[in-house]
Amino acid sequence: MAIEFGTDGWRAVISDEFTFENVRRVAWAIGDYLDEKYGINNASVVVGFDTRFLSDRYAIEMSRLLSARGFSVHLSESDCPTPALTYAILDKKATAGIMITASHNPPRYNGIKLKAHHGGSVLPEEAHRVEHFISHPATDTAKYKALWASEPGVLTPEDHVERFNPMPSYLIHVRSLIDATVISRRRPRVVVDSMYGAGRGYIRRYLEEIGCEVQEIHAEMNPGFGGIHPEPIERNLRALIETVRVGGYDLGVATDGDADRIGAVDENGRFVDPHCIISLVLRHLVEKRGWRGSVVKTVSTTQMVSRLAARYGLPLHETPVGFRHISEIMQRENVLIAGEESGGITIQHHIPEGDGILMGLLLAEILAYEKKPLSAIIQDLMRETGFFYYRRQDVKTRAFDRVSLVAQLTANAPVELAGHRIVQVDKRDGIKYLLDDESWLLIRPSGTEPLLRIYAEARSPEIVEALLATGAQLANRSMA
Repeated sequence: MAIEFGTDGWRAVISDEFTFENVRRVAWAIGDYLDEKYGINNASVVVGFDTRFLSDRYAIEMSRLLSARGFSVHLSESDCPTPALTYAILDKKATAGIMITASHNPPRYNGIKLKAHHGGSVLPEEAHRVEHFISHPATDTAKYKALWASEPGVLTPEDHVERFNPMPSYLIHVRSLIDATVISRRRPRVVVDSMYGAGRGYIRRYLEEIGCEVQEIHAEMNPGFGGIHPEPIERNLRALIETVRVGGYDLGVATDGDADRIGAVDENGRFVDPHCIISLVLRHLVEKRGWRGSVVKTVSTTQMVSRLAARYGLPLHETPVGFRHISEIMQRENVLIAGEESGGITIQHHIPEGDGILMGLLLAEILAYEKKPLSAIIQDLMRETGFFYYRRQDVKTRAFDRVSLVAQLTANAPVELAGHRIVQVDKRDGIKYLLDDESWLLIRPSGTEPLLRIYAEARSPEIVEALLATGAQLANRSMA
């Protein structure tokens, strides 16, 4: 079976393709890649895992095989968020990090994220090198026959794997990025929905330590996520919305399965999407903190960010979807804020990866600085940038060729959409039609699921719906 790394690692269905045998194959290939790049004596790895079924045992198996090869391996004591695991790479000066998680995907999936020494995802060519070693191992497994034949996912004293807790050092680092003094003065009342994921306890612990009242829901261990899809979008956050509304809380925040994504709810129980969150944080960092730097967003992220970057005179980069593209830019220049519409956002002086925990805390800080309800802060933002509305539609499809689809959509591009002229066609990731009023329509295949994603942003909800309908028609016609 071919194992391929998508926009952020490999994901597959548990006990179908995601098996102990295949996890061992990937672990061995990662070992070959690290040996080739650094040498066994110079490479060290941190390994973490989320709350999914068997994630802890998959992580143990990864750690056992890498340790047996001679690598120094640090394995999280319990489930942990991807941002904490990623920060541990920097904290321990490791050469790589491995996170067992399928992030926001449905409970039946699991996956493997491979992180580089700088904390960001490995480059595509590095992921392809791992894929090569999966099919063509550079090291003979015969020497480790007994290990491969042993019961998988069971750690023994002979395995020489060091266990560690990534939370303390991560929270110490986060404290350097958050203004705890102003939050502790205002003390916003917050509800945290951990969505049964690995971010459980992190936001609550930080806010409680500085005196805030916090209620955390969906924080118990539940590998099936309570039947909830662990993606912090509006349809999955009914319990959070109701808890905020009934309890009179100031803010609700939600993190996905591995806490690298953020969703939020205002004091009225109204969903606040990542487009609004990244715009709020950008404005806050410039106007209240006085920070400067480049702004990076993916092709599916709001025009509000573009308008704010222009207003502040900040360089703006637009990338394909996937944090590895953002991470590449963060390696070469000073980036103030970077993010994508799915809720992965990071800031200056932090890891080059999305962090839902940090974003939740920054929203609390924004509330404290502004001294007004979140809904009023958002209205202020909209008056400054103009009102934009957004929606994404996921369409299950049959198998299709991505290159052919984009070629067809380019060749058959209409002159106008929803009564507005198309001024630019962007083919960096799927195909994006930019209109003369700054509205846009994007059609792109998912990098992790058999889905076609159709995105639209416009000046009214009605135009958004019209664009989505047209996008579905264009996609169906191109795949016919």
